Amino acid sequence: MNTLSDLFKVLSDDTRLRIINLLAKQDLCVCELVDILDLSQPKISKHIARLRSINLVNTKRNEQYIYYSLDRSNFEYMNIINTVLLSNNTKLLEDIKNLEKVETFVCSK
Repeated sequence: MNTLSDLFKVLSDDTRLRIINLLAKQDLCVCELVDILDLSQPKISKHIARLRSINLVNTKRNEQYIYYSLDRSNFEYMNIINTVLLSNNTKLLEDIKNLEKVETFVCSK
């Protein structure tokens, strides 16, 4: 059973916050997250697995890629996340700018 403490544990990590911030804007695959965040694929995958463990993200397969999106069905979680993401954190804002640069990015063209 998911609890608020699980959510706060997830939110306590900078990388997971950055991923949530990006997924709040649009669905992304791991290769896009690697490009935007400039982190390794195993590291991103590990954090995605943690987000999935508390049912915070949904998955959708598109050919060989899996796209992740925020599961917006838990309104309590979404209210907390939206409050956190409203902060003017420099790194989160920088990530959004990077997302806009690769808006039409397709994995392994």
